[in-house]
Amino acid sequence: MRAVFDTNVLIAAFISDGVCAKLLSRARKRQFDLFICPFIVGEFERILSKKIKASNAEVKSATELVLEAAKPLPAPGRETKGVSRDPDDDNVLDCAVAAKAGYLVTGDSDLLVLKSHKVVKIIPPRDFELLFND
Repeated sequence: MRAVFDTNVLIAAFISDGVCAKLLSRARKRQFDLFICPFIVGEFERILSKKIKASNAEVKSATELVLEAAKPLPAPGRETKGVSRDPDDDNVLDCAVAAKAGYLVTGDSDLLVLKSHKVVKIIPPRDFELLFND
């Protein structure tokens, strides 16, 4: 199973001990293939630093954990334009398509309202967690 986590899922994995943290742990255990692209990494670092007010060391440590859990992709081409209500989300859709992901996991209503994009199903973290049998 191949998936891309939107930035909000990664942030939630670090600020609370809920389903997103569990999903990141599953990725680290290689229970599925998690992919990440430079746009998501950059947004993740920016949010941790500016909004969460994490220190540089905390941002570096969190980024290393994410990169350990995920398979990095080169920056995908900008093929998706105007699909999401939020233009930044088109970058996330491009990442999921480039990863040949079956799932884009997000809590973002601008993406969830789409339900799918090309062959990628767009689902919330709780629904992704339900795909596991343990």
